[in-house]
Amino acid sequence: MASAPGSPVRVRFCPSPTGNPHVGLVRTALFNWAFARHHQGTLVFRIEDTDAARDSEESYNQLLDAMRWLGFDWDEGPEAGGPHAPYRQSQRMDIYADVAQKLLDAGHAYHCYCSQEELDARREAARAAGKPSGYDGHCRDLTAEQVEEYKAQGRTPIVRFRMPDETITFTDLVRGELTFTPENVPDYGIVRANGAPLYTLVNPVDDALMEITHVLRGEDLLSSTPRQVALYRALTELGIAKQTPAFGHLPYVMGEGNKKLSKRDPQASLNLYRERGFLPEGLLNYLSLLGWSLSADQDIFTLDEMVAAFDITDVNPNPARFDLKKCEAINADHIRMLDVKEFAERCRPWLQPPFAPWAPEDFDAAKWEAIAPHAQTRLKVLSEITENVDFLFLPEPVFDEASWAKAMKEGSDALLRTAREKLEAADWTSAESLKEAVLAAGEAHGLKLGKAQAPVRVAVTGRTVGLPLFESLEVLGKEKTLSRIDAALAKLSA
Repeated sequence: MASAPGSPVRVRFCPSPTGNPHVGLVRTALFNWAFARHHQGTLVFRIEDTDAARDSEESYNQLLDAMRWLGFDWDEGPEAGGPHAPYRQSQRMDIYADVAQKLLDAGHAYHCYCSQEELDARREAARAAGKPSGYDGHCRDLTAEQVEEYKAQGRTPIVRFRMPDETITFTDLVRGELTFTPENVPDYGIVRANGAPLYTLVNPVDDALMEITHVLRGEDLLSSTPRQVALYRALTELGIAKQTPAFGHLPYVMGEGNKKLSKRDPQASLNLYRERGFLPEGLLNYLSLLGWSLSADQDIFTLDEMVAAFDITDVNPNPARFDLKKCEAINADHIRMLDVKEFAERCRPWLQPPFAPWAPEDFDAAKWEAIAPHAQTRLKVLSEITENVDFLFLPEPVFDEASWAKAMKEGSDALLRTAREKLEAADWTSAESLKEAVLAAGEAHGLKLGKAQAPVRVAVTGRTVGLPLFESLEVLGKEKTLSRIDAALAKLSA
């Protein structure tokens, strides 16, 4: 069942280009990539684009872009090339037609002339009788006369694979030994009536021709595995496949309410995480925990550490729940792990249009470099940087009226006047000196530092929470800080 001992590991990631990549799909790509790298094997990136109604070139380009952003390098596939090209199924139609004909010629497949109405009626009758409702083998052994009669009626057949009348058992790398009885795995279609090959044919044929040794994929495809095992045996008999790969079915990723996370769930879209400023390494660290862990007491690790430790047999078969808050917390840890210069550079997209509300010419690189170390300790995602530093680059702070009302209580004007006086006399090369100034202003009005700094923060930054206040004042500078306190006093008197 598994690949031969010592044979090079070859795995594949084979998405369909239909819309934005789903985080469950990313988790599958991650486990395949980590498995290949752990074993110094080959990752084949293949595009399953035979569904012309749903596939698009835009989605194809999004897939490639997503793989690059995530940091997944592939050894064979689009742009990389390889000995089994082409790696887009839409360019391999002649191959599938040839294999289908060989299966027909060898008796492993047959033409099925049943109409959809006939199939539905027989399935309904089987259900009513308490029997399995899969295909009943009606066309398995048609006589020449029956075939001619169907042709005379103008029927165009599909091609069905002939399942063996025997129990199929295989060892799943995640779930252990699994057994499927014949009545639960009926004959199935592999080519449509219009000649278009189905996933049930093209996927295993490509795996066979590309010499894939391990198929790591979602649990939703588990029911199709006995079909593929039988097809592999036929392909091996015909000399098309060298071996049957080992299969490992990854657990479902669950969303809210014990439901499988679907493409329609907002938190499922990879683009959402890119737009919010998740680090690829932070997102992948979290996704790896949906079914696998480095150790019982370590949730934070690098991709290199994952690759060194990854074993597909350690994957937990139970469904894994997606927890956005934990994902954000792990991403925050990865932000802290960055070198401050790299952190500053990765924030750049959110410090310029269309994300930044200030004019490009108002951005001050020196101020950004000075505030970056303090910002790095506060962010969960990179997009939060914009509102955390807008007070530095906007001509005036953007006041949150709720924050203003919360901070500017009775007596705030007197406190601000005292704070201004103390700050004007402070040493503006030292955040500690600015802190002492506001502390002294608070003491003069019977307030502790926490209460005293709130009106100053809102006056200068527009918000009640943000980056460390005194480091922020130091970077903003004496002139702008005092000017904003003056503006706040004018607003209070008005």
